[in-house]
Amino acid sequence: MIKNVFSAIKAYAGSLGLISKLKLWKYFIIPIVISIVTATIIGFTAYGLSDNIGVFLAKIWIWDWGKEAFTTFTSVLGAIFVLVIGLILYKHIVLALSAPFMSPVSEKIEIHLNGSLKHQHRKTTFQEQLWRGIRINIRNLGKEILITIPILLLKFIPIVNIFSTILLFLIQAYYAGFGNMDYTLERHLNYKESINFVGRNKGVSIGNGIVFMLCLLIPILGIIIVLPLSVTAASVKTVALLNKENERSVL
Repeated sequence: MIKNVFSAIKAYAGSLGLISKLKLWKYFIIPIVISIVTATIIGFTAYGLSDNIGVFLAKIWIWDWGKEAFTTFTSVLGAIFVLVIGLILYKHIVLALSAPFMSPVSEKIEIHLNGSLKHQHRKTTFQEQLWRGIRINIRNLGKEILITIPILLLKFIPIVNIFSTILLFLIQAYYAGFGNMDYTLERHLNYKESINFVGRNKGVSIGNGIVFMLCLLIPILGIIIVLPLSVTAASVKTVALLNKENERSVL
């Protein structure tokens, strides 16, 4: 799996060149707007809620001694909680609403790589692509939150909280990569088949998602470039995986 993680990360190297070569920038205009608006709304909401959550958690400490220190700790914890949940929501909202616009990008990349759509593929409408994106991301959102909340509770345990941060990042990365891969998979596989496909290729999903999440750490520019780069890289890797599976099935 480690090999696949690095392979997916490496796929980002040629993303900008491929976007320019295939003249794909126009397809990213609306998704970039969706990304900026979503990030702005979630950002302001998170800013307003973080202190409130900190104060609420501080009520757990009923003693006077250490009250100030505990309030500071819970304020930081509240900020982390809001940030993590905000990133999860941002990611799935953007990935879901961008689906109809990213599908043509993935298709053009596949034609460029294979010469044509060689695999048996499904023809879907704008509405079907949107619904598929919403369905996949609601499913992933639910699973990610169920996994994330127990991990956030580990933040209360010294030393362990260091490893929980890494684990949280990898989980976020996995589901980000999942969404990016599905823009290609929706033409070839149904809902359940796509889930199984990504499950078999977790390394590629995590690798793609790692760079996705790191892009978001870049102020302003990150939310602009994250989709163009990650979707292009994911499409290249997913097409390669589909080609490999197709070759195996023929043999």
